[in-house]
Amino acid sequence: MGRNHSGFSEAGLRRMRDVLARHVESGRIPGLVALVGRGDETHVEALGTMRHDGGAPMRRDTIFRMASTSKPVTMAAAMVLLDECRLRLDDLVEPWLPELADRRVLKRIDGPLDDTVPARRPITVRDVLTSTFGLGMDMTVLGTPIMNAVFEQGLTPNLPEPMPEPDEWMRRLSTLPLMHQPGERWQYQISSDLLGVLVARVTGQSFETFLRERVLDPLGMKDTGFHVPVDDIDRLPPLYTPDPRTGEFEVWDEAEGGRHSRPPAFQDGGGGLVSTVDDYHAYFRMLLNQGMHGSERILSRSAVELMTTNRLTPEQNAARTAMARDNVHVSFGQGQHGGWGFGMAVRTYRGDYAPIGQFGWDGGSGTSTYADPDNRLTGILLTQVGMSTPDSARLIHDFWTTLYQAID
Repeated sequence: MGRNHSGFSEAGLRRMRDVLARHVESGRIPGLVALVGRGDETHVEALGTMRHDGGAPMRRDTIFRMASTSKPVTMAAAMVLLDECRLRLDDLVEPWLPELADRRVLKRIDGPLDDTVPARRPITVRDVLTSTFGLGMDMTVLGTPIMNAVFEQGLTPNLPEPMPEPDEWMRRLSTLPLMHQPGERWQYQISSDLLGVLVARVTGQSFETFLRERVLDPLGMKDTGFHVPVDDIDRLPPLYTPDPRTGEFEVWDEAEGGRHSRPPAFQDGGGGLVSTVDDYHAYFRMLLNQGMHGSERILSRSAVELMTTNRLTPEQNAARTAMARDNVHVSFGQGQHGGWGFGMAVRTYRGDYAPIGQFGWDGGSGTSTYADPDNRLTGILLTQVGMSTPDSARLIHDFWTTLYQAID
């Protein structure tokens, strides 16, 4: 087998490229950009085109909607505040988020919104950072009054109407009871959106400004933000959500004039970032280097360890397990990792080719970003095909399967 000095085998990288190319040639993935990094070596593949009907090719500097892969990056803003003792894990959030004082909690998850008991205790910073504050996107209880209310209030991204500005978003959030007692169980998404509001109120800056000054700029992540400047909009492909029945490509978000063509009212930590493979590589390599970027410290070693190791008790984790095991037909297998740290999944058992300790997350726009401390490995795969069909999820699985075989 041919070797190179990067810690990947030449044959393994060729095989990975062939598998990625097969997905593009199938006609189901217009284009992709993949980056694999190990130690100081980086290998990038840019395949296919920006649009499903052809046109400009995908390039290494193509900008993608990161969707839920925003979560691991936006969490770093909160970690800076923990490092500086401007937030403490067990502080109450009420001084910053008074809308969340005096919460009521549903007696049953599928019950009417007024059938509640008082929260046993106030919500803490830890509850927000671990996604256990009591509200979330629970795909196992769609159609219940509480989930209907979350959608009706416009509290989550990806609805026809964008989320309102943060104070109005908080006001709407405060009208709902919690689904579970604070700290009781892990729930998806809403806590990541809430994180940005918390950071903004603690710092007196917009969430994006603080994230940029303390994380993005020091890491050189110049193409990462909550919208794409007009001069760069030609680097953003449309986002497609194929029709689940016919597979026909439907544009969910166009580049020019679309959601990311101007600054949003709500800077959404759960899913609002746009970025590139190289920007994300810089971020995950910083995590693998225990918070260092070159000679500059971005986060403390302890903060990185907190983020990238499992934070959940078995009780809190029951919902994570259910999402992976019982919703496999909805998530196409996304989420078979075990645990959750801060803003990202952490593998606590061997569910596929990746080892225990790997951390990162996937995004509904067809994105996947993970790092693996054991192998000093980063993998980033970005597409513009939403998870309305299994196509991008299958591509992501095949990327990781071939990437792990390519390690020398």
